[in-house]
Amino acid sequence: MLERDELAAWLRLLETPGVGLGTARRVLAAFGSPEAVFDAGTAARRALLGPEAASALETPPETLPALLEATWRWLAESSDAPRHVLTLGDPAYPSAWLETADPPLLLYAIGRIELLRAPAIAIVGSRNPTPQGAENARAFARALGDAGLTVVSGLALGIDGAAHDGALGSAGSTVAIVGTGLDRVYPRRHLALARRIAHDGLIVGEYALGTPPLAPNFPRRNRLIAGLARGTLVVEAALQSGSLITARMAVEAGREVFAIPGSIHSPQSRGCHALIRQGAKLVETAAHVLEELRLDAPASACGTDAGGAASAGPRDPVLEALGHDPVTLDALAARTGWPPAELSAHLLGLELAGEVARLPGQLFQRLVRT
Repeated sequence: MLERDELAAWLRLLETPGVGLGTARRVLAAFGSPEAVFDAGTAARRALLGPEAASALETPPETLPALLEATWRWLAESSDAPRHVLTLGDPAYPSAWLETADPPLLLYAIGRIELLRAPAIAIVGSRNPTPQGAENARAFARALGDAGLTVVSGLALGIDGAAHDGALGSAGSTVAIVGTGLDRVYPRRHLALARRIAHDGLIVGEYALGTPPLAPNFPRRNRLIAGLARGTLVVEAALQSGSLITARMAVEAGREVFAIPGSIHSPQSRGCHALIRQGAKLVETAAHVLEELRLDAPASACGTDAGGAASAGPRDPVLEALGHDPVTLDALAARTGWPPAELSAHLLGLELAGEVARLPGQLFQRLVRT
């Protein structure tokens, strides 16, 4: 654990206005530690950085005492789950990030710190998935977690949350990489999920305590999701999607990219189809991911399709007629020959049983579950 004076030097270096990560890396490479940076003297810093950046480091920021006190107190309040602040040279620091172009210099973490060095798979996708997309994310996360992979995602609404939920309780568990300070949860709807992850998995981020949900921080956070994992699985994504940024960063980091195909009529499938055209691996089962990563697949990962369904088909004629793509009531009536009133009543029963989802635009979609 960092000593208080050491933590103060790190916070001063990283939180000084006008001193970015690039400058921080330069002075650390030259002087060896934050304490040495500030002990080196003005002339040495000016010779390395020039007058402007060196001048910024002359005086500690006014916010430093309060931030140091809040961080030190936060570290001590670890009764619910262990809390950590890790530097680049800490033995627990993930080696996977050391292989990437822009590793964070300081990390904040709550939970099982050993998961940072476990074999991992990232699962990302739309914040507004279809019901089937959310179920796919949950089923893939559960199967890949049972195979021993830690599931990494970003705690966002939609696919991220479903992936975390599916992986919790599995052998691999889950890591949530966030874009805020760890003293707050964003989005607030995931407060209960975040507590479960802190208890059974790990929450980690590079931003100082008190950092609010700022828009530029989330695309930047995605490089950590991609870099920690052996590969990134995109479940559903529109063409303009943060998930595609994560996939691009995975490629840049030399990682595998996987995508689940979907309906050609669904906007949420277009990002995945674009990735497949660009060379991402098309996967329909968790076993396909494990094969590409050269890992053994448990039996539970081999007998399911992209929705986690066993090989047996639907038992209901309306489910058979639904297929897998969203359809309108009129189209379904034409397929089945059922009167609209009778069909609507039957669909309501299937919806209450969790077999069918009602989508915006009066569309219906069959849900495939494990």
